[in-house]
Amino acid sequence: MNRAGTTLMQKTGQIERTVDREFEEEEAKFKTFEKESQALQKESKAYLDAMRSMTATQARLADTIDAFYGAADKSSEGAMAGHAYKRAVDELDTVISRELDTPYRTTVLEPVGKMCAYFPVINETIAKRNKKLLDYDAARSKVRKLIDKPSDDPNRLPRAQQEHDEAKEIFDTLNDQLVRELPELLDLRVPYFDPSFEAMIRMQCKFAEEGYEKLGAVQKYFSDSVRDEYADGQLDAQVEDVLRSMKELSICGASG
Repeated sequence: MNRAGTTLMQKTGQIERTVDREFEEEEAKFKTFEKESQALQKESKAYLDAMRSMTATQARLADTIDAFYGAADKSSEGAMAGHAYKRAVDELDTVISRELDTPYRTTVLEPVGKMCAYFPVINETIAKRNKKLLDYDAARSKVRKLIDKPSDDPNRLPRAQQEHDEAKEIFDTLNDQLVRELPELLDLRVPYFDPSFEAMIRMQCKFAEEGYEKLGAVQKYFSDSVRDEYADGQLDAQVEDVLRSMKELSICGASG
């Protein structure tokens, strides 16, 4: 209640409010770092979830294609390609579990999470510092009022001065700690995240290499000219021809 009253009196100009530009600048930098780190934690987890979702979707897609072509003619080029694709996707899913999931958690998610776990503690210290600042401002105002308008009790001013000195000492200790250590924390963020960033790049590169190698093996079941035909729009034309043939079927025609 006393602090709430002090805050109200500061807003109405009855008590002077201490302005500490140095602390405010460091606090603003910390808040930006906190926001960025929390976003990094969220997006890092979203990346792993997306990789899992992608491989799971690929696996379902591969199962459907393999079953579709296998039901038609298991010895056809398409059936062999479908089976090879399913095998490649299954192997990629294994890569995610073995070489990306656990290492990614250990080298990326856990370090980011540990950093973010410090923020509530730091914010609690900042909040405590702000409360002690209110106590200090209130004590200083009390001393000034007793100096401007002395009390009949000669002991009131010495007691108020002692309260002021104690409040100032507590506030200065917390304030000096934060002003000194917040910049140190920010300076440590790059070397702290460096290993995680490097590990993330290496794991992404490993997954991309595995994907290129395993899916590249599926390409041998297709003609070398497929890519050129796709670029020239010939594959689109082939699809349109098949669609026209399907439309000519009675079961695909408009219902009467």
